[in-house]
Amino acid sequence: MAIPEGGYAYLPDLDEHGNIRRGPVTHSYSIASAPFETAQEGWLEFYVILERNESGRPGRLTESLFQIEPDEDHEIIYYTKIAGDFTLEKRAKGFKNVVMVGTGTGLAPFASMIKQLNHDAVHGRTTETRFTLIHANRTTQELGYHAPLHAIMEVGKLDFVYLPTISRPTPPDFGDPHVAKGRANNVLRTIYDLPLWEEEELRESEPERRAAGEAALHNAVRPILPSNVSKADLRKRLDPSSTLIMTCGNPSAMEDIGRVAKAVGAAFTKEEW
Repeated sequence: MAIPEGGYAYLPDLDEHGNIRRGPVTHSYSIASAPFETAQEGWLEFYVILERNESGRPGRLTESLFQIEPDEDHEIIYYTKIAGDFTLEKRAKGFKNVVMVGTGTGLAPFASMIKQLNHDAVHGRTTETRFTLIHANRTTQELGYHAPLHAIMEVGKLDFVYLPTISRPTPPDFGDPHVAKGRANNVLRTIYDLPLWEEEELRESEPERRAAGEAALHNAVRPILPSNVSKADLRKRLDPSSTLIMTCGNPSAMEDIGRVAKAVGAAFTKEEW
């Protein structure tokens, strides 16, 4: 459900009496493990968090997943056929630069892609495509796959820049030179010298919405890039004429990332559910 501030509120699945529904439920998840990991280990990996709404009620499926007791009365059924076409082969073929923007667990498909690309590069199967990953979460502790992604960038077998960012930084976070600050869409806007999303929304808002827009701008974290990457280098790397921007995650963030791509003239694609 959309809310006036431009975000989304997630409603619990309730029956006609206001009770949380129980019983079987289905959901699609992006796979976070790379194909080579599944081939070697025989498992699939998913990036899942226990989400709660404003009243503290957990999501119906994630509550069950986090309370699972494998030897008791819980059961997970999954389909062996993997569907969907949000892949580099289907979406990114022919692009010199690929920018991946994941918010929250929307990192999952990109983690899979980067791990596989790095594995291929280590084994001599290189690519001329350059990859840049922007991953945003609320806190440093919530930056999933942070260590392995940073290691892949440091090893340098793949032409890859990893740009993690946090939207709710605390004072100690400003001393971390490897983590950006600000929402993913605003970090991308900063790279391309565009105004913040909140600034743009305020400029285009109706008079009756100006107070809310001013409050949102006041609370916005202005992006700060990590010290190990320069804005000039990123701009050169993300030349819109040869760049595809891929995104997965929060719907409102994906929508704005699409606006950024259109504004600068880059190609754009997003994960659909």
